[in-house]
Amino acid sequence: MMPKINILIADDEELFRKGIRFLLERESEFNVIAEAENGQEVINFLSSTEEFPDVILMDLKMPVINGVEATEIIHIAYPNIKIIALTSYGGKAFVTNMIDVGASSYLLKDTNPKTVVHTIKQVFTKGFYYDANVIKIINENIHSSAGKRIKRDLDKNLLSKREVDVLELICQENSTKEIAEKLFISPRTVEGHRNNLLLKTEAKNIAGLVIYGIQKKIIEVSLDFD
Repeated sequence: MMPKINILIADDEELFRKGIRFLLERESEFNVIAEAENGQEVINFLSSTEEFPDVILMDLKMPVINGVEATEIIHIAYPNIKIIALTSYGGKAFVTNMIDVGASSYLLKDTNPKTVVHTIKQVFTKGFYYDANVIKIINENIHSSAGKRIKRDLDKNLLSKREVDVLELICQENSTKEIAEKLFISPRTVEGHRNNLLLKTEAKNIAGLVIYGIQKKIIEVSLDFD
């Protein structure tokens, strides 16, 4: 049984916040612990709360501190909190900026409710979830000088065979437990390989590792977006 997923909703439109909260609270696995109307309110909440969100639904265009700035700050200070962009803006620059600063997924506000629920669950259990549109933008950015999000141009040989194995299974959306079972190693060893991958690639999170794998063509991955 999946544990309760604590969620914070950050959006400057109260009607939207209340609507998405109503939707999410119909799910038995979800627990909406807070709302915020701008990035500063999110940061203030995190600095004073004893119950942290597992997932933040983050709008982009908000006053005081916008969603991109807030995501960057939160990802550094609270790396275990997963952030899903939920916005009206679907341009490549918006998607790229949010992924750059550590967002684990990117959704548009006209997304159907079922997809929002599925994405939250995937991000909570797997660490990331990209739909076909985001993957398309990532692939396009591979061939763009503006899309070089991985700072160092690493040689494939810098990653060990086992690290590549772990990276491939991460990209196939396997959990730590599933990776351990498939490679016949302990979950702690999987975590060690994942930490090494993060250090070597300078990726910010699991989502960044997926991007790295695609960009460097270290792994061939075909994600299921049904």
